[in-house]
Amino acid sequence: MRKKICTGIAVVIIPIVCLYLLQCLLVPKYASDIKEGAMIKEYYNSEKNHDVLILGDCEVYENISPVTMWENYGISSYIRGSAEQLIWQSYYLLEDTLKYEKPQVVIVNVLAMTESDAKNEAYNRMTLDGMKLSKYKIASIKESMTEEENMASYIFPLLRYHSRWSELSSEDFRYMWKTPSVTTNGYLMQKGVRPVKTIPKAAPLANYTFSDRNMEYLDKIYSLCKDNGINLVLMKAPSVYPHWYDEWDKQVSDYAYEHGILYLNTINEAGNIGIDYTTDTFDYGQHLNVEGAEKLSLYLGEQLVKNFRLTDHRQDESYKNAWQTIVNKYYEEKQGD
Repeated sequence: MRKKICTGIAVVIIPIVCLYLLQCLLVPKYASDIKEGAMIKEYYNSEKNHDVLILGDCEVYENISPVTMWENYGISSYIRGSAEQLIWQSYYLLEDTLKYEKPQVVIVNVLAMTESDAKNEAYNRMTLDGMKLSKYKIASIKESMTEEENMASYIFPLLRYHSRWSELSSEDFRYMWKTPSVTTNGYLMQKGVRPVKTIPKAAPLANYTFSDRNMEYLDKIYSLCKDNGINLVLMKAPSVYPHWYDEWDKQVSDYAYEHGILYLNTINEAGNIGIDYTTDTFDYGQHLNVEGAEKLSLYLGEQLVKNFRLTDHRQDESYKNAWQTIVNKYYEEKQGD
């Protein structure tokens, strides 16, 4: 009887273990290529003592340096950014984060308000695959899926990646259990310089109004922050392209005024911040390189301290060791080839 029971258990357990091992092997690792796919997952290994949580797309994870804000103001911050992050994805990432900690300030980049729908599965995957399984992940998947996608492939990634055999590399085996960190507290460093040469003329749009769904989720973010005693900040990162229309800016400004929240349009402040688009951008003015990100972060830290009186943790022993490790990693990357 005991032998039959053991055999029965083995018949169930062994296939499950084999499928799990296959999934670990076949799921993309994003270690050296398309690093954006690894960023959301990294948060779970971070210290959960952040004063500031930053949500949004490449306009946050390539433009803001948490290390700069730490070194100059003692602010502990983390960027939960991802490529083409949509406003409802930001909302569910905020819900997910609040399971682990409650920051004093949440910053949301508003470029996502101009995107009404998910563009494709690839961008969805870079935000959703890295989230731990929870009701918030499932809700975000439901809201994000394109017509060609299905829920099961997000819950069981093996269903999506079972045919990756021909694409496997040594990295898939090396990082089967643990992938290396590709960011510094969510910041993806860019060191190149490609200066702005020309600024494309802005084409008129048929409709400048943010979608009802986007406004609904902005309301959800506002309410969630308010219910948890969190200060919400809306931000537009500095850029010369794509164009940020005055009609979009007015909608954000009006929303911030009506709800009594801070809106930082750093496009208008770029000169005061000291951003030089001949030296501080790596892609012709769409995003900042590390030099530009440090300048923006000095400004952002100043605004946060001034408006919310955040505590300077630089002499706090409970923060110092962890942040020293983060700072060391940052400068090793900055000074490397």
